[in-house]
Amino acid sequence: MTQPPQPPPNDPPQGGFGAPQDPPPGGFGAPTPPPADPFGKQPATPPAQPTPPPGGYGSTPSAGPPQQQPGYGYPQQPGYGFPQGQPQQGYGFPQGQPPQQGYGYPQQGYGFPQGQPPQQGYGYPQQGQPPQQGYGYPTTPMQQPYQPPQGGNGPKKFSTQTRIIVAAAVAVVLIVGAGVWYSSGGGDGDKKKNEASTSSGTNGEGKDGGSGGSGGGGGGEAKEKVPANTKSAVAFQLPQPKVSDVTMVTGSWLTDKAYVKTGVNEIVGYDLAKGTRLWSLPLAGQVCAASPHMSKDFKTAVVFENGKRTATTKYRNCTQVGAIDLDTGKLMWSKSVTVSTSSDDAALFDQITLSGTTIAAGGDGGAAFDLNTGAELWRPKVSTDGCYDGGYAGGEALAVVRRCGTYEDPQLTIQALNPRTGSPVSSYKMPAGLGYANIVSTKPLVVAADIGDTAGDGSGISDFFSIDAATGKLLVRIPADADKYAASCRSTKVESCQHLAIGNNRLYLPTEEHEGTGDYGDTNEIVSFDLATGKPTSDRADAGERYTMFPLRMDGGNIIAYKEPPYDKGGQVVSIDGSTFKQTVLMENPSDESVRAAETSFSAEYAEYRYGNGGLYISDTLINKPRESSLNDKDYLVVSFRAN
Repeated sequence: MTQPPQPPPNDPPQGGFGAPQDPPPGGFGAPTPPPADPFGKQPATPPAQPTPPPGGYGSTPSAGPPQQQPGYGYPQQPGYGFPQGQPQQGYGFPQGQPPQQGYGYPQQGYGFPQGQPPQQGYGYPQQGQPPQQGYGYPTTPMQQPYQPPQGGNGPKKFSTQTRIIVAAAVAVVLIVGAGVWYSSGGGDGDKKKNEASTSSGTNGEGKDGGSGGSGGGGGGEAKEKVPANTKSAVAFQLPQPKVSDVTMVTGSWLTDKAYVKTGVNEIVGYDLAKGTRLWSLPLAGQVCAASPHMSKDFKTAVVFENGKRTATTKYRNCTQVGAIDLDTGKLMWSKSVTVSTSSDDAALFDQITLSGTTIAAGGDGGAAFDLNTGAELWRPKVSTDGCYDGGYAGGEALAVVRRCGTYEDPQLTIQALNPRTGSPVSSYKMPAGLGYANIVSTKPLVVAADIGDTAGDGSGISDFFSIDAATGKLLVRIPADADKYAASCRSTKVESCQHLAIGNNRLYLPTEEHEGTGDYGDTNEIVSFDLATGKPTSDRADAGERYTMFPLRMDGGNIIAYKEPPYDKGGQVVSIDGSTFKQTVLMENPSDESVRAAETSFSAEYAEYRYGNGGLYISDTLINKPRESSLNDKDYLVVSFRAN
């Protein structure tokens, strides 16, 4: 396992790992306002983009050992966690550029190509380009499972009277998406369930999986049962901790006994129904990254800073790797590792995962540890060929995105690894020149990427690659038109894809929001692709009028999905049968205005959703000092519901 050398001084400025920015007025996690043109058209003369800076995953390899850099998102220059009202440098901002739009908007700079217009917020339809086929690699024909129906009276629009009534009644702005209606179209027509995969989920599957943002695999018997009464009530609501700057609180897990959530310099276990503290684990510093997976006995891993922030030292290095017992709240062990055997510099990590009893951390190259003992399995080291491990994905197997080449001409390789030695079992080269790739699932091995920056909507996905982990052979490449499908990945984090699931040898995706059949309100569907053929199937689950939904995870062969509510109802959790695609409501949240306001105060793109055993837990991943305009609003760290 090797580590990326740092770029020369004349390379683009360092910018960290694609930080989220200050929240917009209205409080952290406020709903993203619509673009100026409600149909997502781009400005006629887009502003030029700054050059993407190197550093971390996606940086330029060069000769020689790396230089010590600040930890993930915590530069020594002003940046992430910056004083409000000042133009920023460092984390997430190119030097000399003013801060971009608020948190919840894809940003200019790192992660966006030069000369391209800034992207609209995730979920807004864009002027689309068809995904390009990556040169030199086999592709499947473009599938178009859903086409706008012909004829009819066209999409319905808001009437002035309706707008006034809605605004007066609920004091919200209804965001009208593009008038695109997806009808069930071509596909294999086979409603029979394919052979179920055995990949563990990464969205809170108790003993059989983890609890992260990416999709999980399915297989075996479904565990979630329909409660006697699906009408839920608020279990507890936790206010945001008081902070003076933007602070990461990523990480939440659901065990048989507790809901566990990252706080400020601590991780806390809460009673599932009451929200009372069962235990609190103080940490030496702030959590930088959290594994989306747990072991069968509820153990997991985190990366945290090497000290607490102070008024004079606002940024710390993310060097500490630790294993946590989520049942007892004990820190089993914590340690740092040096960049190489000849260096005293501690390696910096910005992502971490778990596979079996192997913890794998990515950042300065890659390192791995035994979950139970903390013994080093491998550590970062300088490679003569300039290659290094960019980041890992775990679950039932372990895989890595390995990066070679230069900043201008990168070459990414997806490798299935032996989790105890780090040795590659198989390798598959991604299309040349691709800057980033995300591992959606390790078993089966599925990768997402934005080929040629054709997604156009900031989602980071234009194509999925289904790979044989045993041989490294590409089984099928699935084009996923970003104008049609609404999953997303964060480019610099290997294991960060969300709003999708993998199970039954199928890829389950939500469609983009579009106008429904009523006078107002958007809706969407969940559809699927066959991972063996790449073809769209006839699977289709409708969110229902004025609801929109996305997958949370697999439950055996079924899909657990969350339905975002309209202005006058509560959200829902449903189970979608993997064979028939019939929906069963597991939970329906209260429609009271104050409860709805709390439930919908989270941005779905940046929140963590955990559902299990009749409980739903929604939490933030970043918190900030309240703005003056939001002092009268309640900002929540966690909102939870339980079926009665």
